[in-house]
Amino acid sequence: MLPVPRPPGADDPMDLELSGKRALITGASRGIGFATARRLAGEGVRVAMNAGHSREGLEGAVARIDGAVACFADVSDPHAVDAMFRTLAQEMGGIDILVNNAAVTRDSLVMMLQPTAWREVLAVGLDGAFHCARAALRSMIGSRWGRIVNVVSPAAFLGKPGAANYAAAKGALVALTRTLAAESARHGITANAICPGWVETELVAALSAKRRAAETARIPAGRFAHPEEVADAILFLASERARYVTGTTLVVDGGLTMR
Repeated sequence: MLPVPRPPGADDPMDLELSGKRALITGASRGIGFATARRLAGEGVRVAMNAGHSREGLEGAVARIDGAVACFADVSDPHAVDAMFRTLAQEMGGIDILVNNAAVTRDSLVMMLQPTAWREVLAVGLDGAFHCARAALRSMIGSRWGRIVNVVSPAAFLGKPGAANYAAAKGALVALTRTLAAESARHGITANAICPGWVETELVAALSAKRRAAETARIPAGRFAHPEEVADAILFLASERARYVTGTTLVVDGGLTMR
């Protein structure tokens, strides 16, 4: 008779898998990024939190997580990213887990979208992920273990009227994820994307009641996600339990895009 697998519990914590690992989360001062930093830290991971828009906001977020390290840097700037990773190498010895969550929005219809707005959104959301992955791979390959998780969006697959720049960045990030997976698997590294739907963050707090009701009606689960629910999925992809999962996109959207 086959043994019955033990369910996850107090005698089999996931932190046995991740305790002592080192993670960098970009866009970590709020929302999904902050929830992910807190979730990983709770599993014994030493967390470095990045943001590039508000040093004060980042420092406030870092202060709420024991042992977290602040990394204020513009991920769209390759020189700033290289400097950040040199600092991380000195302070933490490298990175085992990278969560590329940083993104900005500059919405407009295509015919009115300014080239500067197009470039800014791709620079942060796509170029930033490339710069960080490129830098993180150095220590991951050396230790023959690594996890890269890129945060995308249903816009990558459905498009997003009024936000072509954002949709293009997220669609390209899916392709980058698959390429990273193919190139790095032989080194014990996985690369996956996580695709949240509507999430209760500061960005959606400004939605009108009418728009919120309309979007909620499209979700079979009947509600927006909590950031912690996305963080739980990211934790799985970062864990040893996902060691044979690579090059895929895990959708966490309450059924929004299954139709």
